[in-house]
Amino acid sequence: MKLTVAAIGRLTRSPLTDMVMDYQNRIDALARQTRLGPVDLRELEDRAGKGPDAEAKLLLDVPAERRIALDERGKDLTSLDLSSRLGAWRDDGVATVAFLIGGADGHPASLRRSVDLTLSFGKLTWPHAMARLMLMEQLYRASTILAGHPYHREG
Repeated sequence: MKLTVAAIGRLTRSPLTDMVMDYQNRIDALARQTRLGPVDLRELEDRAGKGPDAEAKLLLDVPAERRIALDERGKDLTSLDLSSRLGAWRDDGVATVAFLIGGADGHPASLRRSVDLTLSFGKLTWPHAMARLMLMEQLYRASTILAGHPYHREG
């Protein structure tokens, strides 16, 4: 199952970018075993500056059978819950899942209503670069859980 991470805005070269790429490589290395990946990273821009509704259209135009929006109002899943959901979609034959990261003003209600899942990394506000990094780490963690790898440990 192909994974797409679609985000509004571009990351500048930084240690965070290097870490995002490292997790992408790790996920892709496990993809044959887990059938989760490869990861396609897409950076999108609202060049006209029309705001959240225009950004939502860019994000929803990314081809995917399932969409997950990252939003503070979303569900607070455990890593096991996320890996289970991804594994179930994979086993049901879903070919592509897109994770959607909005711009500075977040996702409009219309986008949140049109996705399959709204996922929260807590009620705190995170910089977009950190949100991308945390998502990539969780996708790697989900991959290792599905592969039976000891990276993830429960309590």
